Amino acid sequence: MKKFLQKIQDRPISLIMLVIAPIATFYLLEWYTHDPSKTMATTPQVLNIILFVLIGLILFAAIGRLHVALMTETLFFCIYGLINYFVLDFRSVPIQPWDLFSIGTAASVANNYEYVLDNQAKAALAGFIVLLVIEFFCRFRLKKGSWKFRVPATALLLVGLVAFSFLFHSDEIVQQKFRLYDKLFTPTTISYKNGTALAFVMELRYLSVEKPEGYNAEEAASELAAMDATSKVQAVFAEGDDSSLTANAQNGSGNAQSASGNAQDAEETETLPNIIVIMDEAFSDPAVLGDFSVNTDYMPFVRSQMDGADNTISGWLNVSVLGGNTANTEFEYLTGNTMAFLPQGSIPYQQYISGQTPSLASHLASLGYETVAMHPYNASGWDRDKVYPDMGFSQMYFLPDFKDPLLVRKYVSDQSDFEKIIEIYEQDRDGRPLFLFNVTMQNHSSYTESFDNFVPDIEVTDSTSQALNNYLSLIHLSDQALEELISYFDNQEEESLIVFFGDHQPTNSVIEPVLKLNGKSSSTLTEEETADRYKVPFFIWANFDIEEESDVELSANYLGAMTLQAAGLPLNGYQNYLLSLYEQVPVISANHVTLSDGTFTTADEQDALLSDYRGYQYYQIFDSTSD
Repeated sequence: MKKFLQKIQDRPISLIMLVIAPIATFYLLEWYTHDPSKTMATTPQVLNIILFVLIGLILFAAIGRLHVALMTETLFFCIYGLINYFVLDFRSVPIQPWDLFSIGTAASVANNYEYVLDNQAKAALAGFIVLLVIEFFCRFRLKKGSWKFRVPATALLLVGLVAFSFLFHSDEIVQQKFRLYDKLFTPTTISYKNGTALAFVMELRYLSVEKPEGYNAEEAASELAAMDATSKVQAVFAEGDDSSLTANAQNGSGNAQSASGNAQDAEETETLPNIIVIMDEAFSDPAVLGDFSVNTDYMPFVRSQMDGADNTISGWLNVSVLGGNTANTEFEYLTGNTMAFLPQGSIPYQQYISGQTPSLASHLASLGYETVAMHPYNASGWDRDKVYPDMGFSQMYFLPDFKDPLLVRKYVSDQSDFEKIIEIYEQDRDGRPLFLFNVTMQNHSSYTESFDNFVPDIEVTDSTSQALNNYLSLIHLSDQALEELISYFDNQEEESLIVFFGDHQPTNSVIEPVLKLNGKSSSTLTEEETADRYKVPFFIWANFDIEEESDVELSANYLGAMTLQAAGLPLNGYQNYLLSLYEQVPVISANHVTLSDGTFTTADEQDALLSDYRGYQYYQIFDSTSD
């Protein structure tokens, strides 16, 4: 080895490393998470090699020192691959271009996870270290004064890299020329089949959302306005001219600012129920994935609500994310929009919301509601402090607003969180009804650490997974706190409606033991079985009479409109449209679509059926907003 290193040092022969090192870097990057020889065809391997060699040449032309250029490329992809390994482990989706908008949020929760490499990843990391050592001895450098050549060479190579990258933004080239895998809704498969770097390059085209085919903003606005007008007429005939609902419906939908200046008095709003929405962090029932036994039920109260409780609508909510990207579920709930029409893994809060945006909050504000958003963690997470006002919330409460809360592990407990809800409810609102949207934090990952203030009380039979026991014990605490909250509102005279659901299922560290007990693993699940990975329980409860329903299956984009319907409130045209579409397509998520006859499909496969929805959503997000 020593002789080899001496031989390549300061010799032009070391230039062959300009090809060898980038190739080695590519394969080591893939080896972090999978064996590229088993997942990748020859063509994508060659395309990735070209990409990595181009990057190496650009760095060498710009720097002029071979070892610095090679080590820069290798070190970058060594670190990138390591980060990608953990991102994939924690949320089951690799790094994607739009994650660059979420660096701040990711950094704020980075210390909440446990970082452990498997043997294959350790081997990849060791390989990177060996490669860096070899590259260090490649001391060939271009002569002084070569900048006259290097500058145009660097520019030319950069143009070549950009041109090469843009090839993969053409459907014709991707599908027909190279026959690459292009199913965006399966980003992990794209990465495994096409290579981590090439998949990232392919996904860059989705940083912006293309207008739907045949889309016309004026037509979309006109159709939505017509549906709005119809909805208001329906509200008048349904409630009668003397109803406060009728008066409110005639006002149309606006924003929180306008509503706050025209708040109705108590007499006008006393018929409007309070609406409290709790999106509980990582709350789910892993039993939806397979049977397992426990020493005691971890969610007896939620089950009692889902088993046909009085004045309760309950069932399973299909969400578009798992293990993270909480903001996307609340986006779907609050807006009625679906992630199915947006790039997989994108974050609308950080990418697309830049001004006043129609939402459940702005609609309820127009009806005279006090609109409150609450989250017992950092205000900057997912840019909530910027987005919530744009969506029509007039008040916001974040971690500093929780004084001496009870902590579970290192997060504000659901018990303290729900006590804060009661505190806000009991505040004087000048007779206005309350709409409170709450995103909890107690059950956030990781689930493997030990804490003095958290003693797990749930044990899974025939499993040694501490992560699973910890997670179920956290769910048990949420269940107990929720029962106390419901009991409080059950004894209040004011009419109140509570909506409860999880934002997503937990990470693989929790779920894999459940699958193992059922002879499965996440890598062997069918598409239909994978869809179960995106199901969480939900219920709508009221302390007044509503029509009960159980075993409801829907997606998060419909739940906001269903909330209004259950509360007996007027809906705008878009919300009425969604409820009508729900009858045909009860589930629309980024992962799958389910038709009313049970057909399991995708949004792309149902483009004709969903074309109107796609157009209306595009208008709602991009053309109805204002700065």
